[in-house]
Amino acid sequence: MKILFAIFIISLTIPAGLSARQWTSADGSRTFQGELISFKDGKVKVRRSDGKNLVFSIELLSESDQQFVKSIPVQPAQGSEGAGPAEWPRWRGPDISDHSPDKGLLKEWPAGGPQQLWVFKDAGLGYSGPAISNGKLFTMGARDATIFLIAIDCTTGKEIWSQEIGVYLRNNWGDGPRGTPTVDGERVYALGARGKLVCAKTDDGSIIWETDLVKDLGGKVPGWGYCESPLIDGNQLICTPGGGKGAIAALDKMTGKTIWQSGEVKDGAQYSSVIPIEHGGKRQYVQLFQKTLAGVSAETGDLVWRSGWTGRTAVIPTPIYRDNQIYIASGYGIGCKAVKLGSSGKAEDVYKNEVMVNHHGGVILVGDHLYGHSDKGGWKCQEFSTGKEIWSSNKLGKGAIHYADGMFYCLSEKDGTVALVEASTEGWKEKSRFTLSPQTKRRKPAGKIWTHPVVIGGNMYLRDQELIHCYNVRG
Repeated sequence: MKILFAIFIISLTIPAGLSARQWTSADGSRTFQGELISFKDGKVKVRRSDGKNLVFSIELLSESDQQFVKSIPVQPAQGSEGAGPAEWPRWRGPDISDHSPDKGLLKEWPAGGPQQLWVFKDAGLGYSGPAISNGKLFTMGARDATIFLIAIDCTTGKEIWSQEIGVYLRNNWGDGPRGTPTVDGERVYALGARGKLVCAKTDDGSIIWETDLVKDLGGKVPGWGYCESPLIDGNQLICTPGGGKGAIAALDKMTGKTIWQSGEVKDGAQYSSVIPIEHGGKRQYVQLFQKTLAGVSAETGDLVWRSGWTGRTAVIPTPIYRDNQIYIASGYGIGCKAVKLGSSGKAEDVYKNEVMVNHHGGVILVGDHLYGHSDKGGWKCQEFSTGKEIWSSNKLGKGAIHYADGMFYCLSEKDGTVALVEASTEGWKEKSRFTLSPQTKRRKPAGKIWTHPVVIGGNMYLRDQELIHCYNVRG
């Protein structure tokens, strides 16, 4: 099998695709990059960046990669043979790249913007993003003083069910929840601002189990409340309670029982979400804290490596991993850095600069370049390997970014302008823009339009507090 896998990798080497993740062979001797398309009858389909599909037995992959394949509800890309329902089951999508699998989308919009299909007007206050699976959109919002987990029909925009999951956390920027639910098969997981974590049935919202990150895991609620999105990895749910019992925790996703906590990592919880990575044939969980970037063993929670950070006030963007390099960014004047994981397991800084001072609008890796908004210099393109700035633009205000079918969907947080921009290393190539309408009248003066755009199944989903908009971007 080792020889067969080696021949397979040599003859079909997968360059870093637009939505790629790193895969490892069963014996740990080989790694490659590719985007998971489907898994059926023991066969894994991976798409190369040149568009060609590779099919091979799941047994050729490492045990952790096998768990990943079996746990992600991957569907064929839009337009492919046998395409199934569109899936966006968690924050930043199935592989946490914030790349939509959609193809054949509009490259320009009509003068007034794409067709608005529906507006749901009772999502409650908050900034929770959409998780979409099996024709349902899952999100959270505060109705009066209570946080609800809500399911909406993606076709009609009508509420299917809602479930109380805790009390909201009041602050000057907006009182509702900020995290995004995570869907895993027939279950949906959601974390409230005060630390209540629930597992509910996707069909009717009934609670299967619940736990509390503060009372049960020794955590402490951060200033703006818990904001991360739970990670489902194999049979484990990974979350970040923070605190002395262990900042990162693994729970049994079926029961909510604690499997381990990272006793050597005791930082307070911040606002980033955990990512899983493979390095040296072993699986890790990586999380960013205010003063620490750390990787822990997926099996035990033991510290594998640690790197210092200089964050202040809040660190929010999700880390990005490729080719043994991890990239992080923070706002409040801090900037970004990349670390390289060596064979010894140590993390060494590759660069640290202020090219990308990203507050919370997100950074996306496309090919060999990073894209996002910097508080210093506006929208940026940055080289992933070196940290070098390629271009900058102030043609749109500060905001969030999403990627689909060669285009960026950029949302200005101040006025709700949505811009369609070609993903290019040659500069800001805007094709269309429109202004989100209607907009909420319930947003606090200090709050803005902070929920990130999502494009899936030919639809673009945007949120402004209690209003969730659905637009047709396939035409």
